[in-house]
Amino acid sequence: MNQKKEALLLLEDGTAYKGLALGKSGTTGGEICFNTGMTGYQEIYTDPSYYGQIIVNTNSHIGNYGVQLEDEEESGSVKIRGMVCNTFSQIYSRDTADFSLQEYFERANVVGISGVDTRHLVRHVREKGVMNAIISSEILDEVELMKELKKIPSMDGLELSSEVTTEEPYFMGDEATAKFRVAVMDYGIKKSILLNLTSRGCYCKVFPAKTSYEEVLEWNPDGFFISNGPGDPSAMEYAVENVGQMVETAKPLFGICLGHQLLALSSGINTYKMHHGHRGLNHPVKNLITGLCEITSQNHGFAVKPDEIESHPDIEVTHINLNDKTIEGIRRKDYPAFSVQYHPEASPGPHDSRYLFDEFLKLLEASKA
Repeated sequence: MNQKKEALLLLEDGTAYKGLALGKSGTTGGEICFNTGMTGYQEIYTDPSYYGQIIVNTNSHIGNYGVQLEDEEESGSVKIRGMVCNTFSQIYSRDTADFSLQEYFERANVVGISGVDTRHLVRHVREKGVMNAIISSEILDEVELMKELKKIPSMDGLELSSEVTTEEPYFMGDEATAKFRVAVMDYGIKKSILLNLTSRGCYCKVFPAKTSYEEVLEWNPDGFFISNGPGDPSAMEYAVENVGQMVETAKPLFGICLGHQLLALSSGINTYKMHHGHRGLNHPVKNLITGLCEITSQNHGFAVKPDEIESHPDIEVTHINLNDKTIEGIRRKDYPAFSVQYHPEASPGPHDSRYLFDEFLKLLEASKA
């Protein structure tokens, strides 16, 4: 058991936390951020949007329901760089679990640390902002560990989608019975997103991130889906250009999270890096069209600039975050294209926002008619 071995978490500003090692013994680094969800840790760890990041789980107990491979994987592998928690459970209570979270991390070569005062750590990140960090159960000298930390690149300006995308196109859904063909751009797609599309009668072809617009259009889709993903959207000129061309086909287009930012960039609206981002299952968002509030699942560290949207003649704001008034949804007035900053599939819940997939289907039906 790794839980008796000492480990050290060191932040870019020099703040250090001592704790106990979990997962694989070793050293790992990336941008540190926190997730406020009380459930769904396995979905978090396999979400490609977290690629390159160390996750702080704010829930006090992690690992207590183990790991179930079949139902809760959002991608083919663990994507996080490391994990920080308060209490880490070596045992689990769920009969259907395949094995413990400790074994899961060992298999995935994930380094982590437990026994950390995560309330203090989260308050620190909220005050100072996200920053790079490093976890080690090998190097316990802060001076030496800081030398390793300085080698880690900043997330600002980093293109990561090409590192998590599929290598080859693949299909999901039943072509024989499907009502619509949807071209899905995989910038870090999650399995549950695709299931929300196929369960609504879509036959999806999932394309690698850097697939050319011409190759996507050659498949003759009825609409386009622009996925979530990691990294800085402003570093993805190839994707911005593709999305802009897709919008101009006048076929329905739906983007989420990174896809939301790419729709904004393709429309001439810039993005910016947030102070500490939005990550969790409990973010309140107001739909400005219906006037209703929905509790949303979120995972993003970049957002679109509100002042540039307000002066844009062809963009309408559809959703806002009720905590900080950031832009959570937009739509084009001149084309059937819309996007939201959050994750409407929300595999661990809540499911308030799944109506957005139905809205996309309505656009597809109207376009095909």
